[in-house]
Amino acid sequence: MDLGLKGKAAAVMAASEGIGRACARALALEGADVAICGRREDVLRSSAKALADETGRRVLPIVADVSDALDVERFVNAAASDLRGLDILVVNAGGPPQGKFADLDDAKWERAFQLTVMSAVRGVRAAIPHFRTAGGGSVVAISSTSVRQPLDNLLLSNALRMSVSGLFKSLAEEYARERIRFNLVLPGSIATDRQKERIEAYMRDHQVSREEALARRTKAIPLGRIGEPEEIAAAVAFLASDKASYITGATLQVDGGLVRYPL
Repeated sequence: MDLGLKGKAAAVMAASEGIGRACARALALEGADVAICGRREDVLRSSAKALADETGRRVLPIVADVSDALDVERFVNAAASDLRGLDILVVNAGGPPQGKFADLDDAKWERAFQLTVMSAVRGVRAAIPHFRTAGGGSVVAISSTSVRQPLDNLLLSNALRMSVSGLFKSLAEEYARERIRFNLVLPGSIATDRQKERIEAYMRDHQVSREEALARRTKAIPLGRIGEPEEIAAAVAFLASDKASYITGATLQVDGGLVRYPL
């Protein structure tokens, strides 16, 4: 299916690696020009070059920390300026640290809030004027299945990602008449560095081998395997496209059937 993204301009937050990078790649493969950001300049520039070489599209690297207010605004505005407009924003950030309630002081809560919630608020705030100029736009946030089913040892994620879910549902209604859409994608167990950290924590907590920890994790997934970043990216590209023009305020699980939440 041609998603009709050729010539569109997209900004993907935290996209030098992992799911963010996969999203940038999917959009570029569909013909969009893409701006990506990340904190480590060497990794960011290497990813941008590789994506541009593979897709033949413009991939603009901008060094930025999505937990920093000025960086987020600068990233979105620079993307719109250099790409001559903005049609798509993918809200993404590394997951907040693992930890149980007793391990989390106020400073950790504040850092997680800035990373998870305020990065979304600031990204959207900066993008809205550019979407209005374009006559519409699409925002897709990478969230987590923790909004449907709390995850062990991820209290910060369980609590704060719900805020982004509520935010996007509200924004979907508020901006519908301006043809600006807001949707969320909920990744399950995906082959990323974050997943490796969770496997290692499970190994420590349960005193089992890596093989046993992975076997237990995949046993809980009806499709019987860990997902790939590209599978999240495919869902994001669709929701970002005009093929999904009648979809807003939606929450899409991409989790191999892991969450037993009723449809």
